[in-house]
Amino acid sequence: MPLYEHVVRAEEQGQRLDALLATREDVESRSAAVRLIERGAATLNGEPTTKKRIVVEGDVLAYSVTPQAPRELIAEAIPLDIRYEDDALIVLSKQAGLVCHPAVGHESGTLVNALIAHCGYSNLAQLQGEDRPGIVHRLDKDTTGLMLVAKTDEAGFALQDGIRSKAIDRRYLALVHGYIAPATGLIDAPLTRGQTERPRMVVSDGSGSRSSVTTFTVLERFEAGRFDDGYTLIECKLFTGRTHQIRAHLDYIGHACVGDPLYGTQNRPKAQLGLERQFLHSYKLEFTHPLTGEHLSFRDPLPVDLTEALTRIEGDSMGRTQAGEDILG
Repeated sequence: MPLYEHVVRAEEQGQRLDALLATREDVESRSAAVRLIERGAATLNGEPTTKKRIVVEGDVLAYSVTPQAPRELIAEAIPLDIRYEDDALIVLSKQAGLVCHPAVGHESGTLVNALIAHCGYSNLAQLQGEDRPGIVHRLDKDTTGLMLVAKTDEAGFALQDGIRSKAIDRRYLALVHGYIAPATGLIDAPLTRGQTERPRMVVSDGSGSRSSVTTFTVLERFEAGRFDDGYTLIECKLFTGRTHQIRAHLDYIGHACVGDPLYGTQNRPKAQLGLERQFLHSYKLEFTHPLTGEHLSFRDPLPVDLTEALTRIEGDSMGRTQAGEDILG
């Protein structure tokens, strides 16, 4: 059973032990942290303690996490919208509602299950672990659009290197609440998992935070109406790949994605334009094939529900920017 140690830093002083433990990447939730403490699998300065213990700088937190046994992955005939495929990789358009890989609460019915049915388990890269064959990067369950799948480890490592070096160009379309005045913007704000609301990612400069950078370009603005404060259609570009990065960053600057059930406000349902999931779509993917050297570029039109949301406000358009004309036509 692996033993992990963490020395409490100055900025972490004053936290409850269970709250601090829950911020560690290998601890799934605050309730999981409490269970570790209660059964003696987490100690402070070499001694058992309680979940309410307040930590101070220099305290040594040690804890053991039992590795989860690999899930039994099964092939499931889930339709895949494949845009490109060869012996090394796949480019596909992920539909809304499809989780990328098995996790607690989603043991089946995932993209991984569909990929096993399509390719066979042995014909998918294993670089992300035995329970995530083929996965190079992820899209949130209800984020749609283009993503990469690796069929060999060689291709997978090369694609991950391309993502880290920004050689792979990934761009998204997002409709957000409110009027964004600047034509472009950069959000450079580190993210970590929220302590009180575990599914949410929050901007923080704490020790568990990871550098996160998103840029955006305004494509079209929409006037405010009776039930809303206006909208802005933007293109987002990822320079890092954190969980919920675009959604959390846009919420941080006060312009949450329309329809987002986790970030932003949901107390004005008419302002959500009939959407029950975030208006966020991976519309562009451009890269050099890691094995052949071929330049590949893909674009994916908005799905029906997002197109219908834009149609509802087209009469309030204040006109497209030049970038909007170039991208949207």
